[in-house]
Amino acid sequence: MNFVFLSPHFPRNFKYFVTAMKNHGINVLGIASEPYFNLDLELREALTEYYRVDDMEDYDQLLRACGFFTFKYGKIDFIESHNEHWLEKEAQLRTDFNIPGLKTADMPPIKRKSEMKKVFQRAKIPVARGEVINDITAAKKFIKKVGYPICAKPDIGVGAGGAFQISNDEELEHFFTIKPDVDYIMEEFISGDIHTFDGLVDRDGNILYLNSFIYGGVMEMVRDAIDTVYFNQFEIPADLMDVGLRAVKEFGIRNRFFHLEFFRTEENELVALEINVRPPGGWSVDIFNYACDISIFDLYAKMILGQEHLEKPEVKYHCAFVGVRYGLENELKHTNNDVLNKYGHVVAKNGLMPDIFADVMGNYCYVIRSKDLEELKAAAEFIISRRN
Repeated sequence: MNFVFLSPHFPRNFKYFVTAMKNHGINVLGIASEPYFNLDLELREALTEYYRVDDMEDYDQLLRACGFFTFKYGKIDFIESHNEHWLEKEAQLRTDFNIPGLKTADMPPIKRKSEMKKVFQRAKIPVARGEVINDITAAKKFIKKVGYPICAKPDIGVGAGGAFQISNDEELEHFFTIKPDVDYIMEEFISGDIHTFDGLVDRDGNILYLNSFIYGGVMEMVRDAIDTVYFNQFEIPADLMDVGLRAVKEFGIRNRFFHLEFFRTEENELVALEINVRPPGGWSVDIFNYACDISIFDLYAKMILGQEHLEKPEVKYHCAFVGVRYGLENELKHTNNDVLNKYGHVVAKNGLMPDIFADVMGNYCYVIRSKDLEELKAAAEFIISRRN
């Protein structure tokens, strides 16, 4: 089996997808612009071959790389990156090489927020009212229907990147002076925590792994530069399970990860925010492993091989991600050594977060786990406590 992995070196923990597939006898063929000897040694040894391109944004170079792999190894069975940025490139390659999976024609409902809404609505899942709006006249007409505040964000985008909360006419006028030259969708503002519905689904639509995180608004984290804390849900609530499974079915997800986000409002109602057909970002896949004492990377490799009767892992630990930010006026009360001395027994992983993720995740991060939720909350509070 030949598996082409775009950008297998980033983020760093994705190398374990490659090592797991190698251990199961899969030929993993890497494509990226990173010089070969800059790759992690373990990754280099797990790749069957690596093709370096000058520019990953140049589709012709990716096309030539896959043509070379096809000539040398035969038909390509899978192309993936598990990375939002490369989804459209993957789809184009699958289309041109007739490889199973999402094709170019499948991209709008999983890349455009305006098209996602239509799929959620077909599944009878509530969504925030929204429209693609690129001029102030249409914006004022929309606001007359839904009222302030509103949220404006790129129609093609991830999370809070490029998003604005607009609360009055003055802020609206300012937005149109700085708006990037891309399609923007404006939505009524929904308040509430975000509950995720994450997992892995096989080629027949069977769910092999499920997870849910709870976190506050990502937009607020980025805008207000606050520390990041989110927890897994030990048991997924019945209403979230219902809308999540309906969404996975309606979007037709197969042989890949999914990451759905829903607002849980003050009225305890779930409102769909968006879907990403990839694993959740940062260290979330590591949390999958720590929560269940599994290797999600090994489970993925088995799924790719179509192994039958895979058992869904059981959640064994409460887990949390804690990301602290540098450069804030109020300094942290406790050093990393303080944290490890007091709560080292619950720290599963800690270290610096790559700059590309730091705006959302924080600069220095921890994954903590415990069978005692109160202990976990106390540890998280200890880590982020700051001097007034």
